[in-house]
Amino acid sequence: MLLDFKSDLEEVMSSLQLCVTSTRSRMDFLTLFAVYVVVVLTCIVLVCKYSGQQQTPFNIIFNYVGKVVAPFTPTWLQKFSQWTLHRLFHQRNNMFIYLHILLEVAVCAEFTYEVFGFCRQMDTTLTSLCVPYVLLAIKTYFFYLCIKKDPGTVTKKKLAGQLHIYPYDRRLFHPGVSCETCQLVKPARSKHCRVCNRCVQRFDHHCVWVNNCIGAQNTRYFLLYLFSMCAMVGDIAVLTGDMLLHAVLRSGLLRASYLDEYGQQQPAGPLFVVQHLFLTFPRIIFMLGFLVFVFFLLAGYALFHSYLALVNQTSNEWYKSRGYVCQHCHPTATADHLSSPAPDHSKRYYYSRGLLRNLGEIFFPLQPVKKKDN
Repeated sequence: MLLDFKSDLEEVMSSLQLCVTSTRSRMDFLTLFAVYVVVVLTCIVLVCKYSGQQQTPFNIIFNYVGKVVAPFTPTWLQKFSQWTLHRLFHQRNNMFIYLHILLEVAVCAEFTYEVFGFCRQMDTTLTSLCVPYVLLAIKTYFFYLCIKKDPGTVTKKKLAGQLHIYPYDRRLFHPGVSCETCQLVKPARSKHCRVCNRCVQRFDHHCVWVNNCIGAQNTRYFLLYLFSMCAMVGDIAVLTGDMLLHAVLRSGLLRASYLDEYGQQQPAGPLFVVQHLFLTFPRIIFMLGFLVFVFFLLAGYALFHSYLALVNQTSNEWYKSRGYVCQHCHPTATADHLSSPAPDHSKRYYYSRGLLRNLGEIFFPLQPVKKKDN
């Protein structure tokens, strides 16, 4: 049953009239939360900066901790940890799909259980409150397509046509190169995914969140999934922030005062308001912080893939053109790089055909050329 919004505001006002002797401990909690946010954002910046590189701070720290802890760790635990990491990141599994659904259900449940009722009592229109659910349905549809649609698997039956879709740029992709696993000639812009164990036409990347490769045939669904997810998360965050803002304005927190630990009366500043919001709406505040964090992360990722779509480049090509090669997937990449001639950067976006044609190629993928029988 939903709590009455007015009674919550009355409790906030009554608590402001009491002597607040534990202000310092509460502010310590707020400080710890701020430190947590800074650490998380720092990790995200480091991931974005060093993504695709081998020597990263994460690898250095992980390897160092592993060497220190290894002598004290049982052998069975080491093998289990290695098996778990390999299973999660180097084999197809639905773990991240389940995690995605769990986080989504938690956010939607909190929004429906508390925020929705509070917003209705503040006369927020029902239409505005239904928008997140519409976006959820749209996002779920594209999420399903990303999972189920074939990304453009290179097969023996389609190979003859797939070889003629794109020309070889002779910089990143060379004619006559065969996949050692699939035993097929690799079409231009294709790559063998070791997680899915197949070659994918116009390979972009393997996404663990959809447990599928992103390639020529499902890139459009992936882009629409990202944008619909950003829209849904942003809309819920805006509605939640608007509800908290009205709660502060209606309760008069900005005009209130409190007694500090020395018995002096102090005006309730922004930090005090945030502190009381934490104490009054803890689940909502944590949900809002999570939504803001996810929104900026997804928005940056969506903008990056939009840029790649506009210039007709894949993330695989973007990384390879900058010399970022995964040694797990390409153990002989270093030797090949030393023996190959210097790349020609005169044509940076080799496959770009103009803005509109590039977008058209994303939403209407090029199909294998079918030779007519004489």
